[in-house]
Amino acid sequence: MDVHDFSAHAATGKLAALARTPHDLTADGGLTPQRVGTMRMSFCGFDLLYATQRITPEVLDALQELADEAGLIAACTAMQQGAVLNRIEGYASENRQVLHTACRDLFDQPPMAPEASAKARRELDKLRTFLDELASGAIVNAQGQPFTTMVQVGIGGSDLGPRALYMALKAYALPGRCARFIANVDPDDAAEVLSGLDLSRTLFNVVSKSGTTLETLTNERLVRARIAEAGLDPARHLVAVTGEGGPMDDAGKYLRSFYMEDYIGGRYSSTSMVGLVTLGFVLGFEAVTDILRGAHEVDRAALKPDIRANLPLLLALLGIWNHNFLGHATVAVLPYSQALSRFPAHLQQCDMESNGKSVTRQGKAVGWKTGPVVWGEPGTNGQHAFYQLIHQGTEVVPAEFIGFRHSQYGLDLQVAGTGSQQKLVANMLAQSLALALGKQDDNPARCFPGNRPNAVLIADRLTPRTMGALLAIYEHRIAFQGFCWNINSFDQEGVQLGKVLATRLLDLLAARTPPEGADTLEMSVLRQAGIG
Repeated sequence: MDVHDFSAHAATGKLAALARTPHDLTADGGLTPQRVGTMRMSFCGFDLLYATQRITPEVLDALQELADEAGLIAACTAMQQGAVLNRIEGYASENRQVLHTACRDLFDQPPMAPEASAKARRELDKLRTFLDELASGAIVNAQGQPFTTMVQVGIGGSDLGPRALYMALKAYALPGRCARFIANVDPDDAAEVLSGLDLSRTLFNVVSKSGTTLETLTNERLVRARIAEAGLDPARHLVAVTGEGGPMDDAGKYLRSFYMEDYIGGRYSSTSMVGLVTLGFVLGFEAVTDILRGAHEVDRAALKPDIRANLPLLLALLGIWNHNFLGHATVAVLPYSQALSRFPAHLQQCDMESNGKSVTRQGKAVGWKTGPVVWGEPGTNGQHAFYQLIHQGTEVVPAEFIGFRHSQYGLDLQVAGTGSQQKLVANMLAQSLALALGKQDDNPARCFPGNRPNAVLIADRLTPRTMGALLAIYEHRIAFQGFCWNINSFDQEGVQLGKVLATRLLDLLAARTPPEGADTLEMSVLRQAGIG
């Protein structure tokens, strides 16, 4: 049997046997104060409460064996040191390093990947200079006024992560600074954003590693046209984040250019210039440093081999237990923080684009389940929406709750003896217990089966540093699962086919490649959709 085969590990046999009789949280003594106190971990500012998972100490021991047999810590170490992990052996692939961690490996010496960390430091120094010039008035608009808004123009990883972090940290914005985002090629997206802006006091941050992303280039041209129509010089209002030497690395067209390396995947790029330029503009350089520091602390702590002391490793293995052994196809990430309202959307891309794979790193078909469906919305709003299915539906949905003991703004009001933040956290903990314990009732419609696995991730307050840590926790959870399943979590071949077909349809619409002879499938589809 293939030594890389997930099912070949001795631990998978043990886990499969244990999964036949998973821990019953609804039984007498199934969830006790002692269990809650034992199944708890403190890690980089977060506490993980996982007594509400359907596990026993024997399951944890077997998960530890799986982590050891699959070499998960060795793989994470190799990744941070610059091993070429973005590859499929024996087949054409990107064949790249995976070094998003180098963007924040700036605080300990020596760095794990010195050359990559030096490049990250160079870009961070460029950003500091740019932000200082904005603050001092060295960079102003044509009327001598400071810029107040930055619009990030990008899609996928150039939008989701940076947007999620911006929304999470708006409470820490510098006075008079804000950001907006244009991602969708839908012209209504750009129109809505641009309609409310004073273009003369707006900078546009165009983000594309290759400089050829169709949606981004289309939106950039739309933006340039609007700036020119307003009588402004686009070159004084646009900055670029792109590959060095690429088509967007052009001092004649952009006020500044910041570089991103090809070993930083889009969905892992929020702590590179992809995210930091806009975040730096809004939050300032000190906050950017705090984000990086929080992420870096997790990067180093993620190398601990003990799953009971390594939060992202434990989260990864609990996810594998729920997905591969208990058979649950999905996971809900439920932040009890309105500031994290777009964080689940970022995780959808980061997880599903990474681990939505069906071949191994050796190019063979997998014989086991890989990435789950990831989704979520903030609580308590979600409680009045989809929690009905989570509690009583036929599909068991493992949940990961994220919460904070204190609010960001500190504005609260006591009603019936408790504040809003206390009510928020109490609701989160109550949902965790309700999912686990369930409830019996003579009325079958009011019965709750319980045994719905979940965990609670809680910190004191959502700050730039804790946001950096939270981001890195999930990045490592995703990577650990990919390593365990022996898949390449760092390519995205699945998005390419649709791009090719879209280009073919656009060529037909533009009459660049008119069909010869018989009608084509593409022309028929266009015609039936009423646009051909």
